Amino acid sequence: MWLKPGQVARRAGVAVSTLHYYEQLGLIRSRRTAGDRREYRRDTLRLIAFIRASQTLGIPLARIKEALDDLPHQRPPTKRDWARLARVWRSDLDERIERLVALRDNLANCIGCGCLSLSACPYTNPGDKLGAEGPGARRLLPASDGLTDRREVASPAPGSRPSNR
Repeated sequence: MWLKPGQVARRAGVAVSTLHYYEQLGLIRSRRTAGDRREYRRDTLRLIAFIRASQTLGIPLARIKEALDDLPHQRPPTKRDWARLARVWRSDLDERIERLVALRDNLANCIGCGCLSLSACPYTNPGDKLGAEGPGARRLLPASDGLTDRREVASPAPGSRPSNR
């Protein structure tokens, strides 16, 4: 079943211009009628739902395109096709979840010793130990970058008070 752009846009909750943008990026495909009008297969609605859900999680469109490129284009993806995509994405999603949990758990104190305005965080980075690892929020960066485990959180010595630097 083929749908007109306005029908797809309404059903998917996006603007027609979004459909054109997704198509320009190669995320979705259309065919042209004899009158040179676009038509989308009905399963495009599922692709758009996947794109929008992925974007909500902060996954870049380039990464989404890589995943969609692995789905069949000549026919609607089957449950097996989607399961294969899910297996491929599982470790990436697990890593994102770990980073989000770390951000949530550390946000009240700081953003993983990445403030860059202090030479040392008296709570979790005494003596600027993490500064030797490089710039940015070192505890929230993926552990796969070969640096030390950022999940260890140093605490101030019992009874000590942090200085205001």
